[in-house]
Amino acid sequence: MVLYVDSEQAKGWSDYEVAERWHKLFRGSPISAKFLKHQEISEGEKIVLDLLISKWRERLQDISWFMRVLNEAIAREANREDQCTGRFWEGRFKSQALLDEKALLACMAYVDLNPIRANMARTPEHSDHTSVKRRYQKAVNAQDTNPPEQQVKSLFPFTGYPNNELKKGLPVPLTDYLALVDWTGRIVRDDKRGALSSKLPQILERLCMDQQEWLKLSQGFEKSYKTFEGEADKMKQVSQLLGYQRLRTS
Repeated sequence: MVLYVDSEQAKGWSDYEVAERWHKLFRGSPISAKFLKHQEISEGEKIVLDLLISKWRERLQDISWFMRVLNEAIAREANREDQCTGRFWEGRFKSQALLDEKALLACMAYVDLNPIRANMARTPEHSDHTSVKRRYQKAVNAQDTNPPEQQVKSLFPFTGYPNNELKKGLPVPLTDYLALVDWTGRIVRDDKRGALSSKLPQILERLCMDQQEWLKLSQGFEKSYKTFEGEADKMKQVSQLLGYQRLRTS
């Protein structure tokens, strides 16, 4: 998965919004339940509620808590199907910070092409459980809407290239990304025969990357699992910001 944590949005939630979001995931507390029903609460309960809201606001923008909720749901379903108990996942999840556009797009393509590499699908637009399939289907059906709407509302939108700072989103046009994933998927499939397509997507030129550099980056996430991924200057800046004496690479 590729995740974006919008901390600014989380800071802007009202106490009611935080409690409402938390109750969609967990039981909450009797005090927060009264708060959501607009029932009167005492001064002492208000102090407890404020502490709970502060803690929940942090957890609702915490990747570890997101993974906890996701993994628990998958484990419960798997145990129900297999009629067993116990842990489903072998170990804790691993994560990388994506520091620039190249790293972001490479990781997205890596994730979207997983079913292709696993021989579970022949093309990206026919690969189940991927964002690229949903984006492709929406783009194809956009002509049936007025005005045409190519973006999937439940996914982070593509805002165009260069990035439109007035709107949060992925910094390339959707059509460019679909072309890039399609091209990369063909190369991944044909790579053993040494065949490299001569029809490079224009987006690689705008990112100042050649085909070999792109393929190395877009296929290497599973092998490296670095703390950060991005150009050297970006990684150096983050390492200095976090107080690392050496560049963190693993």
